[in-house]
Amino acid sequence: MASILAPSLLLLFSIFITFSPTSCLTHHHPLDSLTPSEFTHVKTIVEKSYPAQTLSFQYVGLDEPEKSTLLSWQSKPTTTKSPPPPRRALVVIRLNKQTLELIVDISARSIISTIKVDNQHGYPLLNDEEQSAASELPFKYGPFIQSIKKRGLNISEVVCTTFSVGWFGEAKTKRTTKLNCFYKEGSVNLYVRPVEGITVVIDLDDQKIVEYKDRFVVPVPKAEGTEYQAANQKPPFGPKLNGAPVVSV
Repeated sequence: MASILAPSLLLLFSIFITFSPTSCLTHHHPLDSLTPSEFTHVKTIVEKSYPAQTLSFQYVGLDEPEKSTLLSWQSKPTTTKSPPPPRRALVVIRLNKQTLELIVDISARSIISTIKVDNQHGYPLLNDEEQSAASELPFKYGPFIQSIKKRGLNISEVVCTTFSVGWFGEAKTKRTTKLNCFYKEGSVNLYVRPVEGITVVIDLDDQKIVEYKDRFVVPVPKAEGTEYQAANQKPPFGPKLNGAPVVSV
């Protein structure tokens, strides 16, 4: 069995940090992005505030100061400028199946605001850990295993990934996601080889399959001609493009 890469909140953080020019420097402006050490401080502060409890981080980002506060600080001469506004982070966590929005004062090392959010429309953002765990559930589920065998497929070549179930005006929804599965044997371009006819719905909080249907069987598209990597392309798509000249004027 294999799992497909899911959108990753932590990965996005790491990419942003890697390419942020201020990531390894002391911040000089209130709107500078959070640094790696500040992310670590935020994690420590939150986990210390909720010890021995199951929580997951769904979002962590800079809580920008009020515009009036920023303009007031910015308008003062450099020689008399007061310290910048406090560095704060907006944090969204799931705690015991509840969503909390926290404001964390990084300098004071404390949570200064906590708001409980009703689980409207599947909020909050999905994170990588719960999506990865959800993607593995079908491979331990008997009906799914039988569905793959019925199609004559090698289950070790099947990968599943999460997709939103959408919102259609419900007053309240659970945090669920649907899975689409693909067959990767013989091609790196797995998205053109869907395993169709199967519906899998996962409850993200309980990490269990809450709906399963095998409605019909259709052949999986063949791998031939699905290669998209330039190194493996045949003419006329094989030759590399000539680089465009850059001229300064």
